[in-house]
Amino acid sequence: MLTTIQAIAILLTVTAAFAWINCVVIKLPNTIGLLVMGLMASLVLVWLEFMFPGTAFFHEVSASVRRINFSAALLDGMLAFLLFAGALHVDFSKLRRRGLVVGCMATFGVVLSTLIVAGGTWWFSRLVGTPLPFAWALVLGALISPTDPVAVLSTLRDVDMPETLEVDMSGESLFNDGVGVVLFSILLAAALGGQDGADIALGDVAVRFLVEALGGAAVGLVTGYVAYRGMRQIDDYGVEVLISLALVTGSYVLASSVHTSGPIAVVVAGLLIGNRGTSKAMSETTRRYLYAFWTLVDEILNSVLFLLIGLEVLVLQVDAAYLQFAAVAIPIVLVARLLAVAIPVRALQTITQFARGTIPVLSWGGVRGGISIALALSLPDVPERTPILAATYAVAVFSIVVQGLTLSSLARRYATAEPGPAGQGDTAHGKPLA
Repeated sequence: MLTTIQAIAILLTVTAAFAWINCVVIKLPNTIGLLVMGLMASLVLVWLEFMFPGTAFFHEVSASVRRINFSAALLDGMLAFLLFAGALHVDFSKLRRRGLVVGCMATFGVVLSTLIVAGGTWWFSRLVGTPLPFAWALVLGALISPTDPVAVLSTLRDVDMPETLEVDMSGESLFNDGVGVVLFSILLAAALGGQDGADIALGDVAVRFLVEALGGAAVGLVTGYVAYRGMRQIDDYGVEVLISLALVTGSYVLASSVHTSGPIAVVVAGLLIGNRGTSKAMSETTRRYLYAFWTLVDEILNSVLFLLIGLEVLVLQVDAAYLQFAAVAIPIVLVARLLAVAIPVRALQTITQFARGTIPVLSWGGVRGGISIALALSLPDVPERTPILAATYAVAVFSIVVQGLTLSSLARRYATAEPGPAGQGDTAHGKPLA
């Protein structure tokens, strides 16, 4: 059995080798390329293990991957660092101006998507004779609704998108992860408690949701302010980077220990340090080192994360009977995302402006990835776990590969104009183009 350091060494070596091959030969966006290569390597190993079942090497490789607790590694490890790194680079003044839009998309949009996915998958599962209880369909909807645009944002770096659309996309992705995790935990507890979807008390869900979300924001604000005051007293980039590391881990653990949202706490702390901290508490040298450090952390963890997503094929034991269910989940999730974007945008278009192409870009850019897979893998060993896991993995791989590789072309086509006047959206010949 591999030790922890051996497993980390192998994982980092494989990630570095695959990243080099992708840069030199395949030349896909790094995260997408690593996922594709990990997926292909997994399929080859599955095939070799099937063809040569007595070979110890293939069994040992598969067993080593299965020993990696992907769910714990992401939800209790990588997620906090990834969210902080993302929040650190967000301009809060711009985010505040788009606060209504981002807040509506990250809350109402996630809830609406959850309901649509739940209704669609529940109906289809009954149609094909493998009924999924509605309470568990809600769990599927909650874990698949948070977007994970890490793979997409790298492909959009060379696309000149309007500023408002960039803020809407980055802001929504930062907060809907935390909202989705909170909603998932509430609905999972209800499903395990034997409640049918119709019996879940919406009032109780709303209260618990607000407590966890607002509590997490409060924790992040307090810990972020303490870190900010500490950084303001010194001018030592090594110590200040160390404080930022302590802030990430401390905020996440503290929020989780008081039963509030760790992801939201980390995002709020990152926004505070990335804006007030960098402008009021850091020298130019410290800012340069801090941003460089967290950019590297972000790149390295994302590379490892997407390779792990590809390798997770080795741990999936999906019944062939659920493949049809998994395939149909893809269009259901796409429709849910479209409605979850279009309805809030149309509702808010009379009071705020939207960039041209907001609906198609945000809809197609709603990539699902590591968070959804980690939540699915965290499900207990119940009969509903298998179809949920099959649907989640199918949606995640499709969205990262297909949507991730085509979004830049769609963005160049639709998202090239600046916003129109407030209250009108973008217009061409008098017609809204959001």
